[in-house]
Amino acid sequence: MNDNNKVAITNVRVFDGHAISNPTTVIIDGGLIGNNADGAEIIDGQNGILVPGLIDCHVHLQTERDLHKMAFWGVTTALSMGDWPPEKLRPLRGRVGLTDIRSPGVPATVPGSLHSKILPFLPDDLVLNKEDAASFVEKRISEGADYIKIIADVPGPDQATLEALVSAAHLHGRKVVAHAASFEPFAMAQAAKADIVTHVPKDKALDQEAVAKMVEDGRVAVPTLAMAEAQTKPPSWGAIFRLLLRPSVIYTIIQAKRRSQGDAKYDNGRDSVTAMHRAGVRVLAGTDAHTEPTSPFEVLQGEALHRELELLVDAGMTTVEALRAATSVAAKCFELEDRGSIEIGKRADLVLLSANPLDNISATRSIRQVWCGGVAQRSSEY
Repeated sequence: MNDNNKVAITNVRVFDGHAISNPTTVIIDGGLIGNNADGAEIIDGQNGILVPGLIDCHVHLQTERDLHKMAFWGVTTALSMGDWPPEKLRPLRGRVGLTDIRSPGVPATVPGSLHSKILPFLPDDLVLNKEDAASFVEKRISEGADYIKIIADVPGPDQATLEALVSAAHLHGRKVVAHAASFEPFAMAQAAKADIVTHVPKDKALDQEAVAKMVEDGRVAVPTLAMAEAQTKPPSWGAIFRLLLRPSVIYTIIQAKRRSQGDAKYDNGRDSVTAMHRAGVRVLAGTDAHTEPTSPFEVLQGEALHRELELLVDAGMTTVEALRAATSVAAKCFELEDRGSIEIGKRADLVLLSANPLDNISATRSIRQVWCGGVAQRSSEY
């Protein structure tokens, strides 16, 4: 990039959220999309396809390496769904030329829940009851939370506690994302009036009543089909061995299983997405990607989002709809008004492809170059 941080990408066809344009020029000027090519470095797009930087609406972060991996795969914005302590997250925010992140900090759960036993919560991180909800939310906001994440689980927070957490978050102007990976917790998340529900039930597909409530309340879904696909495959022997060393986790899993509506099947999750999409629910692309070394499920940072788009298309979305789920619609639902489309004045988060993803969604993998906030970020290292 030249000294003026201005680049003109010529001979590119742009995805405008609906179709692919004729060959044109897109200008990067100081990290934003500009309209004046004077003095710009010229990059020949070679008739490639330029799409907005991709947004993964559900990740978990460990180190800066995660940002590099996501940027390599064209994920220029990542919405974390639970990373703490704040000292770990703070250095990952606002990194120039890397994936831009948002986070809720610590998610809300209670002592005795499955998540409280498998994740590194401190006692002060847990919500004891509905009376504890307001102070939990206030603490997360003081730590810089962009939204509040609650975990609807059985066993887990009761309905009153979930509702108190949502009310407290809304009082402070924060959206609420609810984890709900089985049928009963999904209903609890809806009853609590969460704004966004991440995951879909694998024990039973959402019924007509549940889908209708999503539509009626204008609720958003982030199904994380890539994780659902991974979870419904047989676990490795290493994962089984690690689980055997944690009997309290096994006991809690058994408790949850007793309350489930059936065996966990990927088809239930996919069918739920199909039903929500047909009914008009806004469905976003998110993966639950992570690099936790002890996790029994492999969902790789960056690369997993391309699998998620393929699974969304398999569930009934068009290629255009899937791309919008990872760009403009995702940006709108999370109130990221400065990104999600290629327009003058917006962040220069861009992905240059060699093939047309409207013809085949797998073409999102054909990445030639990525720009995060106008900074080129593509190498063979990741």
